[in-house]
Amino acid sequence: MPPCWRGGSETTCSAPVCIERCSRVHPQLAVDFLNDHFCGNRGDAQVLDVACGSGLAAKLMFDLGFKHFVGVDGSKGILEQAAKSGLYRELKLALLGADPLPAQTGEFDVVIIVGALRDGFVPVSAIRELCKATKPGGYVCMSRVDPKCESGNKYKTSMERELQLMVEEGLWSPVDTKEMHRYMMDVYNHKSKDEKKEEFLHGTMYLYRKSLNKL
Repeated sequence: MPPCWRGGSETTCSAPVCIERCSRVHPQLAVDFLNDHFCGNRGDAQVLDVACGSGLAAKLMFDLGFKHFVGVDGSKGILEQAAKSGLYRELKLALLGADPLPAQTGEFDVVIIVGALRDGFVPVSAIRELCKATKPGGYVCMSRVDPKCESGNKYKTSMERELQLMVEEGLWSPVDTKEMHRYMMDVYNHKSKDEKKEEFLHGTMYLYRKSLNKL
């Protein structure tokens, strides 16, 4: 779950409206998507939860048999909430784009990032770091919100270009891609209450498997 980042900098997550916005990104879809394709030993798998938020994705994965988690987030306050879950063996503070991903090369069986890949949050350039942190043969699961705006379209185009380039470079291979039509409530819809209907943003989930001959 992403912290509230705007323009590459962290903002306070204590306000109720801010927490509500962050919690609307639904990790259940991404976790189920990953679980449907994962063919390793869940109990032994080392998981890197990027933009981990309070730990909701890790809680869902734990219920499916995953046990070993490291979390990364750009908010110290959010990491304190994640620590209360008791699920993470380690929690690390990093604002992706400004800071490098704090992970060793080839360290994790699964790297998951839910909802933070979007304009103003985690930049496309961070995707290579996700792959680098994954063990050969490991999985990278990514979900992206697709806002209805020019910057959202540009981010999507840039991200998919990078994903394909990494395939062509032999870094990983695609396992599955899935579009979601009711992924996140559109909290950025500024219509008046009288005009406003409950609207949802679309999203896309991607699962890649790192090449066996790459570190």
